[in-house]
Amino acid sequence: MSDLNSLANIAEILSTLTVIGGALFAAIQIREFRRQRRDAAAVQLAQTFYQPEFAHAVQLLRLLPDDVSAADLRASGRDCEVAAIIVCTRYETLALMVFDEMMSFSLVRQLTGGLVVVLWRKLRRWNEQIRIEQSQPSWAEWFQWLAERLDEQRDGKEAQPAYLKHAQWRPRV
Repeated sequence: MSDLNSLANIAEILSTLTVIGGALFAAIQIREFRRQRRDAAAVQLAQTFYQPEFAHAVQLLRLLPDDVSAADLRASGRDCEVAAIIVCTRYETLALMVFDEMMSFSLVRQLTGGLVVVLWRKLRRWNEQIRIEQSQPSWAEWFQWLAERLDEQRDGKEAQPAYLKHAQWRPRV
């Protein structure tokens, strides 16, 4: 009887260790999956900036004054309004991915942070007018959210361009 109790205790210990091991393995797998998802999102984000349609949109919008009105943007031509919509929808998606932690805020800040802030500054008034015209207060809501978060995070060191901020960095060989 004593041998059966010992075997039962050993079996119970082994089953507990198996459950703990399984839980640890699952936690490691979930962490790895999240890392892979973030990496895939980062690659997708980088590819976004190489698309000619986005580059053309940025080219058109960078020439606009800050806080351009809807009337002035439309007067600049249909291409400018299409460019504004492209930028808004692109940054809407990006911001939501940051908010849902599918993409790191740090990566977005480094890759496109300054551009988001500049483009929001140019399109802020136009967006406000579109919200009124369309009775859609949520128009470009995530673009605004992202631009405001990025603007809040800027400080003297962050505002430095990478070639100055990381001038001492050397690759590992």
